Amino acid sequence: MTLFCLGSINLDHFYEVPHLPAPGETILAESHSTGLGGKGANQSVAAAQAGARVVHIGAVGPDGAWAVSRLKALGVDTTHISEVTAPTAHAIINVDPKGENAIVVFPGANMQQSLTQLKTALLSAKRGDMLLLQNETNLAFEAATLARSLGLKVLYAAAPFNAAATAALLPLTDILILNAVEMKQLSEAKSTADLSPETIVVTEGSKGGYALTSKGKQRFSAFPVQALDTTGAGDTFTGYLAAALQEGQSLQDALRCAAAASALKVTKRGTADAIPSRSAVDSFLKAQA
Repeated sequence: MTLFCLGSINLDHFYEVPHLPAPGETILAESHSTGLGGKGANQSVAAAQAGARVVHIGAVGPDGAWAVSRLKALGVDTTHISEVTAPTAHAIINVDPKGENAIVVFPGANMQQSLTQLKTALLSAKRGDMLLLQNETNLAFEAATLARSLGLKVLYAAAPFNAAATAALLPLTDILILNAVEMKQLSEAKSTADLSPETIVVTEGSKGGYALTSKGKQRFSAFPVQALDTTGAGDTFTGYLAAALQEGQSLQDALRCAAAASALKVTKRGTADAIPSRSAVDSFLKAQA
């Protein structure tokens, strides 16, 4: 089984700051570092670290060869990543001493996905494979439409939240993942009873979260850890959840595995490079038993 991800690829700039800046405020950063990021890249890396075969569909600029090499080194198939004229996307990430962040993203090449390349990639898929989507690229609707026609499951992490994009993708989504704020935004636009995905997962940070299915609502717990950087925690959760479901775990077990991976991620600074390995997650879960 293969997990395909149409997703963003960013160069992340991290700035450790004494506090998140207020409007009009200028502060001095205590450190600066860079690394691979983007919701799509993070989710692909997380799923690959969890043990899934992952094919990433994406785009970088002429300056993006390093990102492709890093994805490949982290276990992701990069055959369907194209080079376009726009610069590789980047993100400015401020992180405060409690691990909270404030992020600005320049989308660049992420919004120049090739429809031809997308079709080539997905036509290599087999029925039962899975497609991961977020709101950081173009062609998400086209990808979901084609994936459904080919018998793939569609997992959609509706972030950054966009009401119009989400409304268009909901009828094509099997598994929807949102955080509590995004769920509130969606509920204000659409009744929960009218949502079409068969599974809806809502994450609530340190409170854990819950899943809504035809069998009702089931909660899952978070694992208490000392957070250093929450950037990429949701992407880690999503990638691990997708991989665990693909390998046949029950929803409850997959949620627990994803929550453990997310917990381990926030104990390290960074994004894709800080996502834990499956062996680390399994050891962590064993220690919690």
